[in-house]
Formats: sequence, structure tokens, C-alpha cells
Amino acid sequence: MLVTVLIIGMGEELWSRFIPKYLELLGASAWIIAFYGTLKDILDALYQYPGGWLTDKLGRRIALLIFIWLAIFGYILYLISQNWLFVIIGTLFVMSWSSLTLPAIFAIIGDNLPKSRRVIGFSMQSILKRIPIVLAPPLGGAIIAVACSQLGEQKGFVTGIRLCLVITIILSLISMIIVRRYYIEKPVSVTDSFRFSDIWRKMDTQLKRLLVSDILARWAEGIPKVFIVLYLMNILNVDTFTFGWLTSIQMLTAILIYIPIAKLADVTERKPFVLLTFIFFSLFPLMVVTADEFAPLTIGLTVAFIIAGFREIGEPARKALIVDLAQPDARARAVGVYYLLRGIIVFPASLVGGWLWTIKPEYPFYLAFIIGTLGVTVYAFSGPGGKSKH
Repeated sequence: MLVTVLIIGMGEELWSRFIPKYLELLGASAWIIAFYGTLKDILDALYQYPGGWLTDKLGRRIALLIFIWLAIFGYILYLISQNWLFVIIGTLFVMSWSSLTLPAIFAIIGDNLPKSRRVIGFSMQSILKRIPIVLAPPLGGAIIAVACSQLGEQKGFVTGIRLCLVITIILSLISMIIVRRYYIEKPVSVTDSFRFSDIWRKMDTQLKRLLVSDILARWAEGIPKVFIVLYLMNILNVDTFTFGWLTSIQMLTAILIYIPIAKLADVTERKPFVLLTFIFFSLFPLMVVTADEFAPLTIGLTVAFIIAGFREIGEPARKALIVDLAQPDARARAVGVYYLLRGIIVFPASLVGGWLWTIKPEYPFYLAFIIGTLGVTVYAFSGPGGKSKH
């Protein structure tokens, strides 16, 4: 599972952060780009429970193979797109990998690790997920930049994205071979009788409180998310390669803090680390929009993306909390319900960001900071996160 996360991640991260610009060059308006972000958010929500149900019903291995096939079909639609509509349709399938598989990944970690080792387990998964984000965006940005220098900005950008998509399809096929040949299914006791309503009714109250704070933090992330690349490139005149290495700085920061923080979170209370995560979620958009006010632009953006990396400081602890508090005999579905509810409530964030963007590009970032601060306050006073027990 971890190797598959690494390989497909290397492919997707070559181009995924440049898709808003790709859409713009294919004729999409700001509202279409906002709709793209909203579509990703709502699919990320709606796919969670079906992903969990299929994972519990078919087994982890078969579910992973199905999800990879669906994603490959989406990559092909992106590849052959002649206008923004193909990208929108392709997103329905591309999101299969990042969203349908999430309950499976959580369930695999929960199945194989005790509570006292789950934060470190999620840290390893997060590191392998983010290594591609360190390496691939600068590589993807360089491929696009070379294509632009040879073919012109618009044609070169589109050609560069398509070259990256071809690489992604090849890597995804390799990952399918690895899963088919090397993944060994571990027998797990699963209760088939649990329905969606049953899982929600039996959900731990502490998990519901975590969900409320998590929703506010994801609103802070979602409002400016699809407009970050446009803000940097269109407003601050940052090129694709610079955007790529800023993303690498963000992910490298996250990777460096994962293991030491995870070891602490597994033997101490998890709440302080989750709280720090929510604090950095609120600070990042503010730092982006004020990047050139208190320091040279390059330094300001570097600091902003380091803070974005610090958003991961409590993510393994938060994920471990979800697994700890989920019903063991319906673990994948419980994770699916959590993320389904979070996603349904968060998905309008990009539309709000799009509306604010049309008024003034800075507004989405300021509103994100305000909502993120509210999430920090809620979790500080009511959020769970006690010491892990074996």
C-alpha cells in the first residue's frame, strides 16, 4: 500500500497543482476554476463512504485495484482534453485514487498497528505520500517551463501538462502490478449489518467534536486552495518552477517534523499537536497574502510555505485519533462517514473563494484566516486528544 501511494503520488504531483492554470488556458473562467475546486471537494466527500463500503466488502486488495483503474481512466480524459469540460469530467475519475482509497489506507493501518503505534504508522504513510510533493512539482514545473520555452506559453504549458500525464499513466500501471503481485490480504472481522445511520449514531462523541474543528480548518484551507497558484502566478508574477520549489519546501518541512512529532504524540497527549495543526491552517493564507509586505517577496513566500508545512505537525495524530475512536468492526466505513460529512460541509468553500476572488483576489485569503482562527478556538476548548493506550 505504501509503495503504491509513493508511485502514484509521484505521477499526480507532476501536474495536479498546475491544473487551475491548465483550466484557464483551456478557456475556463474564474467561476469554472472555482467549480473545479468545489467538484473536487464534493467528490472527496461523496466518495468516502462508498470507498469504505467497497473496502470492507471486497477486501483491501481488490478495492485498491479498482480505484487505480478508475483513476487511470480519468488521467486519460485529462490527457485528451481539448477544452475545460474534459477536465471536469475526468476529475470524476481522477478523484478515485485520493478519495475512494482513503478509508482503505486508514483501515490497513488500523488493522495492522496497535493504538500505541498508529501515529508513527500514519507518519510513515504521510512521509511517503509527501516525498512526491517534494520531488515532483519542481520536475513538473521544469517540464512545463521547457515546453513553454520551445512552443510558447499557452501551447507549451498544455503540452507540458500532457507529458506529465503520460508519465502518470505509466506509473499507475506499474503500481497495479505491484498491488496484484505483492499485496497480502490480512483477514479482518467485518460487521456487514452496519448502515450509514448506524455508524453515525454509534460514533464516539469525542470524534464528533474533532469533526467540528476539522471542518472549520478545512474551510480555511478550501476557500483559497485552487487560487493559490493563480495568486502567485497572476498577481505576484511567480513562475512555474518557483511555485514548484515552494511546494517542495512545504513538503520537506512536513517530512522533517513527522517522525519526531509522531513519537511524542504516541507517548503523550495528542491534543497539543492537533491544535498546532489547526493554528497553522489559519496562518498560511494570511502569510501568503502578506508575503511582500514585511520582507522581500521570495523570503515572504518561503516563510509562508514553511508554515504550510507545519500544518502537518498534528495530522498523523489527528488521523490516529479517528482510527482510535472508530468502530473496529466497521473501521473503513466509519472513516468514510467521518470524511463524507466533513467533505459535504466543506465543499462550498471553493465557490465562496471564487466569489471573493472576483471582487478582490486578496479576500479569499483573509476570510480563510478568520474561519481558521475560529476552528482553533473550538478545538482548544472542546477537542479530544488524550494519551494513547495500547
